[in-house]
Amino acid sequence: MTDAVMIPRPVGHATRWTGAVLVAAVLIFSLIGPLAVPGDPFAQSLMKALSGPEPGAPLGYDHLGRSIFHRLAHALRLSPAIAIAAVLTAGLGGLALGTLAAARGGWTDRILTTLADALLALPGLLLVLIVLAIVPGTALGFWAGLSLVLWVEFFRLTRAATREVLASPAVQATRLLGFGPTYVFRTHIWPEIAPMMLTAAAFGTATAIMAIAALGFVHVGMRAPTPELGLMMVELLPYWREAPMALLSPVIATFALLLGLTLLAGSRET
Repeated sequence: MTDAVMIPRPVGHATRWTGAVLVAAVLIFSLIGPLAVPGDPFAQSLMKALSGPEPGAPLGYDHLGRSIFHRLAHALRLSPAIAIAAVLTAGLGGLALGTLAAARGGWTDRILTTLADALLALPGLLLVLIVLAIVPGTALGFWAGLSLVLWVEFFRLTRAATREVLASPAVQATRLLGFGPTYVFRTHIWPEIAPMMLTAAAFGTATAIMAIAALGFVHVGMRAPTPELGLMMVELLPYWREAPMALLSPVIATFALLLGLTLLAGSRET
């Protein structure tokens, strides 16, 4: 029995470190890379179109002679920034509304649960597309659309966990002693739901980055010449024979970032 309990720990620890290293490597590249090799992600030189690496462009040039290195670094700052902003907004909203629904019950719980179920019944990308139709091609549109999609998961997790905690004898005793809702949340509810919320946040960030890239790949989302992972892929796809590494650069970077976030989230569940 002792061995069975201890076996998953090294695996989870190694998985967590692998995910952290992947995410850190991508972030270091996006933040430190342009400082080590200064350049402009928008500058064009058609004479260098699809040419190979050089000191000023370590990953070569795209079909318009723009440095893939600097465009990729810019894209790896843009997509995670939008995703993290959306996850923070959705997480705070879902946490507040989920706690309110569990604590108040009655019509408050029914209305919020019905709203969450209605949004959950719609495809997530469709909701993002609706928002992008109102605010097209902007980071604000992605932030609003992704927040609208992601808050439902945080709400459902918070509501389910909070209802169990509020029914526990410890919370009942705390209330009998005269402590208020803030103390109950800080002492009993948050320590219980924090690990789940962090896991959901990691998965939500990966989902948001993947959604931004997927919409960019089908020409819905950021507008050219903005460097964005999906947009870079679709721009370079026709030239994969002439410059395969140019296409593989955003693909590998996106895969590394998503894998790192998934490993971090998965390791918290074990």
